[in-house]
Amino acid sequence: GSGNFLTETYISLRRLENEAIKLYMGDAVALDVGQDLVKVKLNQFYGIEINDFAVSVAKTALWIAESQMLEETKDIVFSNIDFLPLKSYTNIVEGNALEIDWKTVVPKDKLSYIIGNPPFIGKKEQTSEQKSQLIGTFEGKKVGTIDYVSAWYYKAINLIHGTDTHVAFVSTNSITQGEQVPILWSILIDKGIEIIFAYRSFVWSAETKYQNIAKVHCVIIGFKDKLSKESSKKYIFTDNGKDEVKNINPYLIEAPNCVITSRTKPINNVAEMKYGSMPIDDGHLILEKEDVENLLSENKNNKDFIKKYVGGQEIIKNKKRWCLWLDKISPSEYNKSKIIMERIAKTKEFRENSKRQQTKNLAEFPYLFGEIRQPSTTMVVIPKVSSESRRYIPVSLINPDIIINGSALLIPNANLYTFGILISNVHMAWMRTVAGRMKSDYQYSANVVYNNFPWPEVTETQKDKISKTAKAIIDARALYPESSLADLYDELTMPVELRRAHQANDKAVMEAYDMTKIVDGKKTWLTESETVARLFEMYEEITKN
Repeated sequence: GSGNFLTETYISLRRLENEAIKLYMGDAVALDVGQDLVKVKLNQFYGIEINDFAVSVAKTALWIAESQMLEETKDIVFSNIDFLPLKSYTNIVEGNALEIDWKTVVPKDKLSYIIGNPPFIGKKEQTSEQKSQLIGTFEGKKVGTIDYVSAWYYKAINLIHGTDTHVAFVSTNSITQGEQVPILWSILIDKGIEIIFAYRSFVWSAETKYQNIAKVHCVIIGFKDKLSKESSKKYIFTDNGKDEVKNINPYLIEAPNCVITSRTKPINNVAEMKYGSMPIDDGHLILEKEDVENLLSENKNNKDFIKKYVGGQEIIKNKKRWCLWLDKISPSEYNKSKIIMERIAKTKEFRENSKRQQTKNLAEFPYLFGEIRQPSTTMVVIPKVSSESRRYIPVSLINPDIIINGSALLIPNANLYTFGILISNVHMAWMRTVAGRMKSDYQYSANVVYNNFPWPEVTETQKDKISKTAKAIIDARALYPESSLADLYDELTMPVELRRAHQANDKAVMEAYDMTKIVDGKKTWLTESETVARLFEMYEEITKN
């Protein structure tokens, strides 16, 4: 960029130095010492910037900062310090930070701090050149799904190995979430990274050549080499201040340095989570209200082929959609319908014209969804994407007559106990920590969130209690049939009956996990961060073998 970090750092250090000079001078007056007392020099500041104009701006900004601070120093030492013509050397190098050898910019043995905010470019926004740079920086390791800023972490940890140099980067928060964590941080931990401070996710306005967006969701991570001889206290910063902690893991919480890997099976002996069914039909098997009315006008018996059809948005916002569901229905029952046969024909045509062979193969069965995963039992259903403003993802318990689509995840053979655990604050705390994000929204996944979630060992009494509190949540929702779950789970408008039902369920689940601690001789509940730390400990215990 244009040198803001360097300029602010220079000014802050010079102000500290001016305070030190004041103390050193004491009551002395009219002492002409020139610039000998000034030890913070511009030639101690280095930078790499890809844009030539930004390089010039950065140099100019540093020179202006030097001039301003020398004026303040003159007022302290009563000296006429000569500033012009410009003599200070600014070590701002034009180049691509991922292609240039940082040791050619600054001697390794003179480097105290590395700071910056690398370009905020996600995996989908990277150009082919940037992806190539990313892979090249990581020396060929498989890192195709991580954010562009990750390359700066790898270059930094390689450069500072065996030194006391400290590093801090403003970064996209997605490098501490979801599937990126096991890819990136397994490499960085193996390289010897040790996080010494972290500012958790916050919104930052930014607009540059690479950050042409109004707001980005960021984290700030400070780190050093674990072999550094310089011990550092560790802090987690929040809007409310900072907490000193013993360890900061890649999810930026006080917990062991384990990473949650993607896995295909749950770590506990619980039912597997699946995607909903996928029509792969170009919309021809999906029905809106008008389509349903036309089908029923054609023949009232067509109702036997129509099912409610829901995914994440339908569950959350109470949107109404339906689908043609002809699984295990004899063709003789629906081939009299002109509307249904036309939709089947259009589905067949769409599939035949696909460039994807698997879709072409589905043209043999155009009357069926392309991927059918609909169970014949009651399901717990979780939207894949949900707003971060909600304390609880609107998990639902749904009967098998409703078809679940691929924008939601489902657990067959589900019961109230399963629903109660997954809608609890314990599971939500886990989800908020390890799930990925779509912009700022939670992006729930079976492989990362659900399959790694540590379930409690419960007694029948505890299980029954959780089932009852879960039922109370469903009953509280039913008191407001005209409201969507988006309405009910808005923190500003959540009905008192629903909030109390959730609080009772949270308490029952916390008791089952024994999420308590002793403070001043009294038993109290763990905080959310402490709850997550306990879950990480359980995860390590379950998976260590």
